[in-house]
Amino acid sequence: MSSREEGLRGEEMAIEALKGKGYRIVERNHRNRLGEIDVVAEEGGCLVFVEVKKRNSGRFGEAICAVDERKQRQLARAALFYMKVHDCFGRSVRFDVIGIDNERVKIVKNAFLVEEHG
Repeated sequence: MSSREEGLRGEEMAIEALKGKGYRIVERNHRNRLGEIDVVAEEGGCLVFVEVKKRNSGRFGEAICAVDERKQRQLARAALFYMKVHDCFGRSVRFDVIGIDNERVKIVKNAFLVEEHG
């Protein structure tokens, strides 16, 4: 299976896991000029921006560990732009990360916080 196919398989697994936990999927693979958001969802009135990482080997650590500070900043910028375009300010928002390691799906709610500056 190619890495692209692996990525698509991981996203499908993530979507199924989110739906199974009661999330409503709003959008997949959202792209804007500031980046990409793997999944935009809602859960309990909260707007959730989800990053999905899949690894087939533990050689480089858990998949979740791949969402480093740089990736968090990129996701936060893309999410802020999404919120501006879709007039979502004033809503509860959080960032979740889904790690898929050897077909095992782990959802981390509120995986990181975004500090406001200025």
